[in-house]
Amino acid sequence: MATASRTELPFHLQGNYAPVPDEVDARELPVTGAVPQELAGRFLRNGPNPHHGGSAHWFLGDGMLHGLELGDGRARTYRNRYVQTKLLRGEGTFIDDQGRVDLRVDAANTHVVGHAGRILALVENGFPYEVTPELDTVGWFDFDGRLTTAMTAHPKLDPATGELHFFGYGFMAPYLTYHVADRDGTLVRSEPISVPGPTMIHDFNLTEHHVIFMDLPIVFDPDLAARGGFPYRWDDAYGARLGVMPRGGGDADVRWFDVEPCYVFHALNAYEQDGSVVLDVVRYPRLWDRSNEDFAPAYLTRWTVDLGAGTVKEEQLDDRPIEFPRVDPRVVGRPHRYGYALQAPGGIGDEHATLVKYDQASGDAEVHDFGAGREPGEPVFVPRATGSAEDDGWVLTYVYDAARDTSDFVILDAADFTAPRRAAVALPQRVPFGFHGSWIPDRV
Repeated sequence: MATASRTELPFHLQGNYAPVPDEVDARELPVTGAVPQELAGRFLRNGPNPHHGGSAHWFLGDGMLHGLELGDGRARTYRNRYVQTKLLRGEGTFIDDQGRVDLRVDAANTHVVGHAGRILALVENGFPYEVTPELDTVGWFDFDGRLTTAMTAHPKLDPATGELHFFGYGFMAPYLTYHVADRDGTLVRSEPISVPGPTMIHDFNLTEHHVIFMDLPIVFDPDLAARGGFPYRWDDAYGARLGVMPRGGGDADVRWFDVEPCYVFHALNAYEQDGSVVLDVVRYPRLWDRSNEDFAPAYLTRWTVDLGAGTVKEEQLDDRPIEFPRVDPRVVGRPHRYGYALQAPGGIGDEHATLVKYDQASGDAEVHDFGAGREPGEPVFVPRATGSAEDDGWVLTYVYDAARDTSDFVILDAADFTAPRRAAVALPQRVPFGFHGSWIPDRV
């Protein structure tokens, strides 16, 4: 049998999208510049890394965590580990012989977050997996049996209450369920939300008084699932709408607002202003109507939902194609001034990605260019101190260097975004382009 050439491989198995084969440990890594003394903790990032070298879609590879520990101005340790899921170990299938869904069988490959003393590796079609700070897998986590749906990879931590708000979706009813865990990590609320059918709901929005769901036309296709591929596609007939629910309300209190058909993987932030709910999201005008390997450009877009008038205004805020937007975690659900994103000319996968910083007050944007052949991942903002200004802190990311075929961990000064990097840590291997990560401080 002929072997496929490199150019015949899908993009997610080429270049720095391709998996790394080894789990590595390194100590006292070399630093260029100076690591801020205030950064004491771990920068963790999750992404797909197919254990057997291949997967049918970028979203389906086994979860691998990459972690760098900082402290005392040093880069103390780097390690990467597979999340030891039941799927990775070949223990069961997502759908058993009786047609039942086993939410413990998933790739745990999309995000990693900290809450109530636990570190959770997340994917949207199953339970989270708990890991230790050293990235050893503890096991699947279902909030002591209270969670009976999948958990989104994009929970929202309310900075005022410490509550973790999230949802789960599935291809069998209930298609969508909203959940809240309190600051101690106890699941205290689960509320089914009525939607017409099984769609892929990757992210949602939280404000001080509202939860906003995005019911958009990427639908579950059982024929695609039966063929073993990624089982979601665009559906012109489904429509697109936003569901606004008071945080203390339930399904009957959701107000639905139609919007132009589109898809949103990621929201930058949401907040309330003058009787309206404002949503800043990364909007795809269309997605996956020909192939679910096709990622067209997406743009920062604002939906303003006027709750009194019952209307939605849509406005594209920028013409740069972006993804992976982030804000200061202290302003989640509240008005923000600054936002950060990965800018990829022409779409995800194109060469020479950069990072962009948006200033909502001025309407300006700054770009940090790492140079030809050097491409960053998702930017994560870390404040200098609890009470510091919104841009007083650092932007952390992994940067792939094609000339060296390896990666660096890079620290930028958020308030001086276009300046040369504050510090870079040379890693012992490359970090493949993946998805999302978090800063987990030593003291919360």
